Parts: sequence; C-alpha cells; structure tokens
Amino acid sequence: MRTQTIADPAPGADTLPAREHLPAHEHLPVGASGRPVLDVVVPVYNEEKDLEPCVLRLHDHLTRTFPYGFRVTIADNASTDRTPEVAAALADKLPEVRSVRLEQKGRGRALRTVWSRSDAPVLAYMDVDLSTDLNALLPLVAPLISGHSDLAIGSRLARSSRVVRGPKREFISRAYNLILRGSLAARFSDAQCGFKAIRGEVAERLLPLVEDTGWFFDTEMLVLAERAGLRIHEVPVDWVDDPDSTVHIVKTATDDLKGVWRVGRALATGSLPLDRLARPFGDDPRDRRLTGVPGGLARQLVGFCVVGALSTLFYLALYSAFRLGVGPQLANAAALLVSAVANTAANRRLTFGVRGRDRAVRHQAQGLVVFGIGLALTSGSLAALGAATGDPAHSTELAVLIVANLAATVLRFLLFRLWVFPDAAASSRNTR
Repeated sequence: MRTQTIADPAPGADTLPAREHLPAHEHLPVGASGRPVLDVVVPVYNEEKDLEPCVLRLHDHLTRTFPYGFRVTIADNASTDRTPEVAAALADKLPEVRSVRLEQKGRGRALRTVWSRSDAPVLAYMDVDLSTDLNALLPLVAPLISGHSDLAIGSRLARSSRVVRGPKREFISRAYNLILRGSLAARFSDAQCGFKAIRGEVAERLLPLVEDTGWFFDTEMLVLAERAGLRIHEVPVDWVDDPDSTVHIVKTATDDLKGVWRVGRALATGSLPLDRLARPFGDDPRDRRLTGVPGGLARQLVGFCVVGALSTLFYLALYSAFRLGVGPQLANAAALLVSAVANTAANRRLTFGVRGRDRAVRHQAQGLVVFGIGLALTSGSLAALGAATGDPAHSTELAVLIVANLAATVLRFLLFRLWVFPDAAASSRNTR
C-alpha cells in the first residue's frame, strides 16, 4: 500500500445506529474483501529504530490469532528522521500495512485523522513500544465486534493486571487517575494506557467533540464518552515500562492538567452537546415497551412517588439537623432549598427522562419556583401551628409538615409535568 497524506477530518452526523454484531462474512483477509474489520493505528514520531520490529511483531500476531480481516496503519506525526522511509517500506512489503503522513505533530491529531478516514468498523491504537502484551488485543476488541460495548481500554490499574514499571511512573499514573475521579467524576480506571479501541460509528460522532490534539486526547475522549452514556469495556493488561520512552513527563502532566480544567469547565457550563448522544442506540432496553411495566403518565407517577418519598426522608433529616441550631422557619427553608435542588435533578433524569445538560439551569430555576410554592405551604402550616398551640412538640411539627408536603407534592408533580418538563410529558403521552 502507498503512503497517503490526508487533511483533518470533517465532523460526523449526530445520531448513532443500534449496536450490532459484525457479520460473519467479513471473516476474510483484507485483500479478499477490501474492508478490514479492525484497523490498528500505530502513531509514531521519530521512531526509525523501533518502528519496523513493532509492526512486524504486530502483523505476525494478528495473522496468527485474529479471526477477522485487519489492517495496521502507521500514522507518522511529522517525523524528521527516517521514519517515513521505514513506514513506506513496510507498507510496500506487507499488504495489510499502510502508511499515513501528517505534517503536524500530535498523537491526538493523528488518531482523530486516521480513525475518521478509516473504513473499518472497529478502530484501535497502540504505542510503538508495544509495552502492552498483544494477547490482550483480541479481548480488547471482541466486545466491540459483538456490539456489546462502544469503547474499550486496556487498564494497568486493574486488580488482575501485571505491570512492571518504576515508582515514579506508578505514582504519576495513580495520581492522575485520582485527579480525574475527583475533578471529572471519571469511573474508568486508566486513562493513559496506550491501548484503546472504539467502534467506527461511535468515533464518527464522538471525535468531533474532542478538542485536544496531543496526549490528553485519550482522557478527553473517555470522559465525554462516559458522560454521554456510552459503554466502556476495560481489559486488564500485562504491561512492561519502556525505559527509552521519549515522552516528556512534566510537559505531558502540565498539558493534561490544563485539559482537565478545560473539560471540567465545559461540563460545568453545559457547553458540550452531549445530550445528542445520551440515548444513542435503538437497542436501548429503556426504549422497550413491556407488559406489566408502567408507561406514560403511570410511569411518571411511579418515578415521581419514589423520588418524592426519598426526597421527603432527606428533607426531614435535614430539617431535624438544622433544627438543632436554628428556629423552625429557618430550618424549614434551608432543608427545603437543599432537598428541592436534589429533587429537581432526580425528577429531571429519572421521572421525565431528560438527560444531558441542555436547559439544566433553566429547569433548576423553574424547580426553585416550585420550591417557593412548597415553602409557602409548609411555612404557612408551621405559622398556623405556632399561632394555635404556642410551643408545639417536635413530633407535632413533623406531622404537620408531612401533611403540608403531601399537598405540595401533588402541586409539584402537576407543575413539573405541565410547566418544567412539558416536552417529556408530551412525549410520554404520544407513546401510550
């Protein structure tokens, strides 16, 4: 195959199709079908020494073990040594290998460009040093081929992984992942392992949202995928550190922290259009209508009652805690305010099925108006109780508040359904 020079990719469409197992007829060598099932990208920059042994070893492993057609793509990031010549020679020698030349540096830029132009339904990448044992490659891509998952990552931090590396890199890796968990609420275990895969149609829609062109590309892609509700499969790997790695640790760490701040700010402000990927697949079991499972208004009532019961318990616990230090009116207002924010967020997602951050601030503002009505009912009830009895017992206060909250709950549901989330309510009526 000949070396190609390609430009940056264009954004993809918005809607993802249902996951499907790749058909068995694609179990053909790339030369026979013209379309490989798997495209493994090896991004390189000035790797004239390691490139050939890496590609030969990877090609041999795939030829012996991978049951589908495959391709190995060498993505040259503007190398200034003999890397382009080595890549071109490998592409001429092996029919399953191709070489792509980019005139700008950046691993993220290389992956986005090559993945976006690939015709393979499953896309992967690995570092040229092959630190990860290749026996994990088939377990990595199998859930994507079967349609079970959307992305897959190798994890060096899984309990069953076997890793050989120095204490400095171990500390940096674990500290970085703790930062991701604390700042971006990430649940995946290893963002930096150079061993990942993604389904082609997922990459087409997700990659235009990823801004980074360097080492933070992986992390940003995973965080956005997780926030969009995509399924990420993790594979424990055997990994041996490359002592000759050319990665600049301090600069990479600094760029990663800048990326964490940028993505965290975008998520907090709701500027990322992740809502369009929140329910991406036609095979989502939440879209199925089953006998005995309430739908429409009935389903919303069930969800609202469950959320309401939990919110009431939360509110009463807060009121009792606040009541230890302040008067009943202030304790009631503070408890209602905190529980109202949590109640609106829970009803938004669980009762009315609104996901993503689109109009989230508006919904909370409307929820606070509903909170004001509930505050008026409960505060009025407390005022009436105080006027009638003078110094009521705490148990009497709670009983009055429960009755007042029941009345406020009925009104809250009607306002949520008809005013705060009218689109979700209309959708439920249309599906009954």
